[in-house]
Amino acid sequence: MSLKLVALFLSIAGVIGAAVGYYLRLIISLGKKGSMELEIKEMLLTAKEDAKKITAEAEAKNSKIVEDAKVEIREKEEKIHQVEDRLIKKEDFLDKRQVDLDKEVELVKQRVAEIKAIREQADKLEQDRKIAIEKVARLTTEQAKDEVIKAAEKNYEEDIMVRMNKLDTQGEELLENKARDILAVSIQRLASSVASDVMSTVVPIPSDDVKGKIIGKEGRNIKSFERITGVEVLVDDTPGAITISSFDPVRRHVARLALEELLKDGRIQPSRIEQVVEKAKQDINKTIKEKGEQAAYECGVIGLDPRILLILGRLHFRTSYGQNVLMHSVQMAHIAGMIAEELGANVQVAKAGALLHDIGKALDHEVTGTHVEIGRRILQKFGAPEEVIKAMQSHHEEYPYETIESRIVQTADAISGSRPGARRDNVENYLKRLGDLEAIATSFKGIEKAYALQAGREIRVFVRPEELGDVESKNIAREIALKIEKDMKYPGEIKVIVIREQRTIEFAR
Repeated sequence: MSLKLVALFLSIAGVIGAAVGYYLRLIISLGKKGSMELEIKEMLLTAKEDAKKITAEAEAKNSKIVEDAKVEIREKEEKIHQVEDRLIKKEDFLDKRQVDLDKEVELVKQRVAEIKAIREQADKLEQDRKIAIEKVARLTTEQAKDEVIKAAEKNYEEDIMVRMNKLDTQGEELLENKARDILAVSIQRLASSVASDVMSTVVPIPSDDVKGKIIGKEGRNIKSFERITGVEVLVDDTPGAITISSFDPVRRHVARLALEELLKDGRIQPSRIEQVVEKAKQDINKTIKEKGEQAAYECGVIGLDPRILLILGRLHFRTSYGQNVLMHSVQMAHIAGMIAEELGANVQVAKAGALLHDIGKALDHEVTGTHVEIGRRILQKFGAPEEVIKAMQSHHEEYPYETIESRIVQTADAISGSRPGARRDNVENYLKRLGDLEAIATSFKGIEKAYALQAGREIRVFVRPEELGDVESKNIAREIALKIEKDMKYPGEIKVIVIREQRTIEFAR
């Protein structure tokens, strides 16, 4: 019985505890719900207040932007109005100015008409006056002038003739003395010696044993050297020397440089000879450039194209009647400068014309035409001044004397070439004959090069093996000989040697 009561009480107590717990939980949950609602309400109030602030700020900013825009628009409108006012004023000023100009033009026209009328009236009065005088004198103006002149000539004829003769005599004496003074001063100030070039160059050797190496086995080395350089090498009994002979000074100079290099190196063989000769040709090109620049610097001629100076330097290896052409040109430039200074002419033009007067001779064996015409084309091509061309083109009277500088250049040429010892006519004729001999040989088709040797008694012609065969080479030798007999005059006989050499080169790699 007691256990049941205990169990009952426990059950009742459990129910009561559960009810009390539920009630307490309900009370607690209701309290929490109330606090969350309060927080939400506070957040809503805060958000509304923030929105009102943001809206107010945005409205304030918008109002400020609108106000600023209105101010800016008003300022721009004011500026536009000011510009319009200025334009209106300027237009009014221009209209007024145009009216004034029209008035001035009309006034000028009126004055021109008045002046023209006054001039016509003056001319009419002058004509009336002449007519009145002619009526009184019964002579025209021309007749009166003739009568006065005739009377003066009749009364003073003898005095006039004596005076004219005296003036002519004095003038001729003064001019003659002045010309003599100028030429004498020019010659005296440049009385330098002139050495004529020769046709051979002597190359010293360290010992006579070297001659055998130069000749080579069966003459292989010396033949190769002569073929490549186009000169004749004379190896004789002269101790300590070998002679190089050629009428072309450029070839002689190249051969001398190459031979000196071979002697210094000691290796003398055909392949080495080709290399050394090629190097010597490059060295002589540098020499030519230096000689041209040096000549222009010595004469004080500036502003010339470098290509003109390069061609000018080639004259160092060219002779005219045995006289070195570059030395002759430099000498002429000095003489022309002195004469131009005495006469008050253009010194620079006279010097340049004299220095370049024979530049065509540097290419006359390569280009057809006289050296004067070739020189004109060279200077025109490379932009030389026209007054310099006019000064140089008349020194052989192929062109008329257009300027005083052209006469000065011709005079300087005569002074430089006519001095005793300056030139040798027989040497020039000899060199011309050798040049003509080579020109005849190279005029045929298939000829690569030709060299005149043995003082012009032998011509060696090298043909292109791919163009001419053995039979054709033999025929062309005969044709060259016949053309030489027809076109040239020479003593004795000339041997024509045609060489056809074919090389085949391959490389093993």
